[in-house]
Amino acid sequence: MLGEQVGESQDQIRRYIRLTELIPEILEMVDDKKISMRPAVELSYLQKEEQAILYDTMESEVCTPSHAQAIKIRKFSAEGRLNEDVLLSIMSEEKPNQVEQWKIPKNRLKKYFPSGTTQQKMEETIIKALELYRKREKSRER
Repeated sequence: MLGEQVGESQDQIRRYIRLTELIPEILEMVDDKKISMRPAVELSYLQKEEQAILYDTMESEVCTPSHAQAIKIRKFSAEGRLNEDVLLSIMSEEKPNQVEQWKIPKNRLKKYFPSGTTQQKMEETIIKALELYRKREKSRER
């Protein structure tokens, strides 16, 4: 009923309720949009002591867990294997959205490829060309 009244799904209402299990410091991070809802829900299943250690790790490493990392943290907690070293290891993983990306507009590349060439095929061809270029440059240096 509450969901209907406020225009939210039942699952979303359950998530909000679940967030009440977070320690205040992590809940504040959710409120400040530093941690997204789904990872926060996963973290809410950690024991309070584990959440405190996680919070300290997030503060010292200046990072927050992705949803996948939060799931992994929850799994380690459920298995009784979560500790500072495990947390630091998980939080140190490079997240896909943190990998630096280069973008080249397709209209700059299309003159080098037949019409209908897929993006993956273009990428593979460019990487091969760069590998050949590097080999040629190394042989020039000798």
